[in-house]
Amino acid sequence: MLRVAVVGSGPSGCYTAQHLVQLDPRARVDVLDRLPCPYGLVRYGVAPDHEKIKSLQGSLRAVLEHERVRFLGAVPVGPDGVPAARLRELYHAVVYCVGAAADRHLGVPGEGLPGSWSATEFVSWYSAHPDAADAGFLRGARSAVVVGVGNVAVDVTRMLARGAGELRPTDMPHAALTALAASEVEEIHMVGRRGPSQARFTTKELRELGTLPDTAVQVDAAEAALDPSFADPSGLPPPRRRNVEVLRGWTAPPRPDARRLIRLRFFLRPVELLARDGRVGAVRFERTAPDGRGGVTGTGRFEEVEGQLVLRSVGYRGVPLEGLPFDAATGTVPHLGGRVLRGGAVAPGEYVAGWIKRGPTGVIGTNRSCAKDTVTSLLQDAPSLTARALPDDPLPALRAEGVDPVPWQGWQAIERAESRLGASLGRGVVKLPDWESLLTAARGGDASVPRCSPA
Repeated sequence: MLRVAVVGSGPSGCYTAQHLVQLDPRARVDVLDRLPCPYGLVRYGVAPDHEKIKSLQGSLRAVLEHERVRFLGAVPVGPDGVPAARLRELYHAVVYCVGAAADRHLGVPGEGLPGSWSATEFVSWYSAHPDAADAGFLRGARSAVVVGVGNVAVDVTRMLARGAGELRPTDMPHAALTALAASEVEEIHMVGRRGPSQARFTTKELRELGTLPDTAVQVDAAEAALDPSFADPSGLPPPRRRNVEVLRGWTAPPRPDARRLIRLRFFLRPVELLARDGRVGAVRFERTAPDGRGGVTGTGRFEEVEGQLVLRSVGYRGVPLEGLPFDAATGTVPHLGGRVLRGGAVAPGEYVAGWIKRGPTGVIGTNRSCAKDTVTSLLQDAPSLTARALPDDPLPALRAEGVDPVPWQGWQAIERAESRLGASLGRGVVKLPDWESLLTAARGGDASVPRCSPA
């Protein structure tokens, strides 16, 4: 029997478990997660109004319900949890699928002002991540600035513009729904330092902005035309060409009857967040221009854009996990075909998959092939790994480390509690937003009224 611990129950962790049990009939897999809930970013990163993507939970669920796979939630690995070295003693192999948990910073003065946040913090709040702060994101905000032009930037822009009626059928936590319903944000600026043809969002995500009720979208034609491909996008790769074609359709003046306006801005680089009344009140940008090599250069011309809420969405980075080597330059664990490298040599029985292996690149489906690559390496090593005797069941030893795992039945209890909460609010399923209510539900208590307050 090959016994494997997979650390992380998001797509990369679930795909790793799936490949293991499909390719080795002897494999038994424990999928460990720091949270009491499975699915990782599919639960806590996909926007609540993207039901089609969120439905991926169904296929991940099938993996975690496999007879040779066991979900163990609320099991931190590292500080205040199970040391990596102890996991290595309890399993023939450990695969780390822990993602990229840190946000990149702008590195400009004023970034720490009240009202300035990472987009991930905002997403975590409206997605009911139990670590999320009830930070009053929208309080006092009339104008918002989103720095970045990728899909996460589009998501948070769309959430700021959506009405409560459209969000009520989703599983958004009730406090976030209430706060968004009361939002006074009327103008949202989504800003990129390069041109329209270099934006990282996908066309499907971009088009959604133009379908929002009571919301207009505007692109400054003169500004966008600084990109040579804006006037004639025919030479661009198809995904970028389609983006430019959509953006060209938004250069007309916005509808005067729209309650909210989304402005897509380009060739602006943030250089400072400016304080107003003790919090962020505007962003100072430098105008950039194409440098002829795919990048941009500063022009020395500046402008200020009003915003009482600033969300940065400029990428992610992996963070070190205690007990594992880490390459600070790439934000990944050094590896060879998924095998962890310590001092340049393969560390027997330690593996990585997902973003901590390759960096924050690709889409959800990319994790499938990434996981298979790692599992292939692991199974090649299996004959030597299984020569080591292990305890019959690592669960008692895990508990001896001070953790109290939430089993699959505990997760099912959380699902039932979220259904009850939604019914009590006249909605569908509504997520429980904090550790106390999640763990109470998992242990069989009454979590129908979670601790939360409007933001």
